[in-house]
Amino acid sequence: GCRMRTMAWLGIASLCLGAAWAVPAKEERRKMEKPKADLALYESLDLDNYDLTLDNYGDILDLSNYEELYDYGDLAPKIEVGTLAPRPKDPAALPDLGTTPETPKLQPPTTTGPIRPPPVPAQALPSCLLCLCIGTSVYCDDSDLEHIPLLPPETTYLYARFNRIGAIRASDFTGLKKLKRIDLSSNFISWADADAFRLLPSLQELILPENRLTALPELPRSIVRLDARLNRIPSTGLRPEAFRDLKQLQFLHLSDNQLDYIPVPLPQSLRSLHLQNNNIQTMHEDTFCDSQDHSQIRRALEDIRLDGNPINLSLFPNAYFCLPRLPTGHFF
Repeated sequence: GCRMRTMAWLGIASLCLGAAWAVPAKEERRKMEKPKADLALYESLDLDNYDLTLDNYGDILDLSNYEELYDYGDLAPKIEVGTLAPRPKDPAALPDLGTTPETPKLQPPTTTGPIRPPPVPAQALPSCLLCLCIGTSVYCDDSDLEHIPLLPPETTYLYARFNRIGAIRASDFTGLKKLKRIDLSSNFISWADADAFRLLPSLQELILPENRLTALPELPRSIVRLDARLNRIPSTGLRPEAFRDLKQLQFLHLSDNQLDYIPVPLPQSLRSLHLQNNNIQTMHEDTFCDSQDHSQIRRALEDIRLDGNPINLSLFPNAYFCLPRLPTGHFF
C-alpha cells in the first residue's frame, strides 16, 4: 500500500514537471512563428496603387485651384509666371544696403527680446528686395508701394500695378535706356513730371489706366501704345499737338476721361483710337482725313470709338471718307 502511494506521487510530480517545461517551449514556438505570419500578411498587401509618379501625380492630387496664371507680354509664349509676385518683406526687417556697412556694436544684455533696426523708407530699397526680379523684368504688383522703387539699370519691363503710388518723378527712371514697358495700372497717380518719360529712348508701352491723372506728360517718340483710360484728363491736360510727332504710335486709348475734343493731329501710324465716355461734342472735317486730298486712303486707322460722347456723328459725313470703317458712336 505504501509502494502504491509512492508511485502515485511520482506520477503526479512528473506530470507537473512536464507541464512546466511545455509552457516555455510553446511560447518560444509562438514567437518564432509570429514574424513569419507578419511577413506573409505584408506580402499579401497590394501596394501598386500607392506609387506616386509624375504620370499619375495630377490624378491623385488636384492642384487646379492653387494656380492663377498671368500673361506677361515680356515672357516667351510658352513661359508662364504663376501667381503674383510675393508680398514684400517687412521693410523694418531689411538692411539699408545703400549705406556703408559698419562694424556692429555689442549690445548690453536685455530681457525684452531682440533689438530691431529702425524702419527704412520703402523708396530707398532696391526693387529686387521689394519686388520680384526675373531677368530684366521687375514685378511689383500689389506690394503696397507709395513710390517707384530704385530699379536696376538693365530693367526692360516694369509692372507696378495695384499699389498706392501717388506721383511719378523724372528721377524715377533716370538712366533706364532699355525700359520698354511701364505698367502702373490701378494706383493713385495724380501727377507726373513733364520729363518723367520723355527721356526714355526705348519706351514703347506706357500703361496708366485707373489712376487720377489730370494731365499727360510729354511722351518719347518711340511710344507705340499709350493707355490712360479711367483718369481725369481734360482737353487742357494735353499739350497742343501732343501726338503729331509720335510716328510710332499705334494705340491711343483715352476713354473715360474729361476730353472736350479729339486730340488732333493724329499720326498716320495710328491703328486704334478709343475716346468713348468723354465729353466730345464736335469735330472738324480734317480730324481724320485731309479734306483737300480726296484720294487719300488711311488704311491703318480701323478702330475708332466715340460712343458715350454727346456728339452726332452723322453731322460730319465728309470727315470719314478716307477711313476703312466708320467710327463707333451715335448716328442720328
